[in-house]
Amino acid sequence: MSVRTAVTVGSLTLPTPVMTASGTAGHGAELEAYARLADLGAVVVKSLSADPWPGNPAPRLVELPGGMLNSVGLQGPGVEAWLADDLPALVAAGARVVVSIWGRTVDDYARAAGLLAGVGAAPGRPGVVALEVNVSCPNVEDRSRMFAHSPTATAEAVSAAQCGLPRWAKLSPNVADVREIAGAALAAGAEAVTLVNTLLGLAIDLDRRRPALGGGGGGLSGPAVHPVAVRAVYECREAFPEAGIVGVGGVASGTDAVELLMAGADAVQVGTATFRDPRAPWRVQRQLERWCARRRLSSVAELTGAAQPAGARR
Repeated sequence: MSVRTAVTVGSLTLPTPVMTASGTAGHGAELEAYARLADLGAVVVKSLSADPWPGNPAPRLVELPGGMLNSVGLQGPGVEAWLADDLPALVAAGARVVVSIWGRTVDDYARAAGLLAGVGAAPGRPGVVALEVNVSCPNVEDRSRMFAHSPTATAEAVSAAQCGLPRWAKLSPNVADVREIAGAALAAGAEAVTLVNTLLGLAIDLDRRRPALGGGGGGLSGPAVHPVAVRAVYECREAFPEAGIVGVGGVASGTDAVELLMAGADAVQVGTATFRDPRAPWRVQRQLERWCARRRLSSVAELTGAAQPAGARR
């Protein structure tokens, strides 16, 4: 049985709901060696700042029983270098590209977005199709609290990040009520929210009696955060029935994707699983399609919000 895989996220239509997650697939076409990037819904690149950024000291990754702890520190070449050195290979590979940006001040977000003005792809063509505003970053104008921990700061960053592309806001789960932050992002112009970024965590090197990561603490991702992502998606779909929602966190199989879609996501991103298996996004996509076909669903989009009360379903 043929299953229609096209989905919409805000104003954007994607041929399939499965994307890569920012920070797990490189800045460019690194995964092209394993499968066709054009076959994914989109490639979400590692978060870029307006200027080059060195990131945190090594070691940067620690594998844990429930996933992975990272403290990469948003290392990147800056938007201008990325446009020159990495975007052409993504376009040549036929990828639809979601550019993730970050900043330490509101002006940083404005500058990063401004450098992307005019680079949007024509409908149905490869290239940049959306901007993901990663607000899980320290705000130096607010005592280094994360933008995503404050509705006001989130709204300011999202509002500043304008370049003509559809905006998604990637939110942190490390808050009392993610719905409050999501509402602020949507009111500030985001078409969609990406739920969720990593959980704050710490691992200790027992022999050195010091934090295992060079940057101290880090972000926990992988299977351990999947239920957290499902809850965030469920609560935000219930609160915002018409919003675009992208679910991310511990997606390693087709059924993981199904669960996030049923909770209310329009699309999903595959991240940490790619470190173990670079073909994971394509495998998840195939498993999702087979799951739907076995249950005689005509469209993947039928799953969005299927576990929600009737009033919150798409």
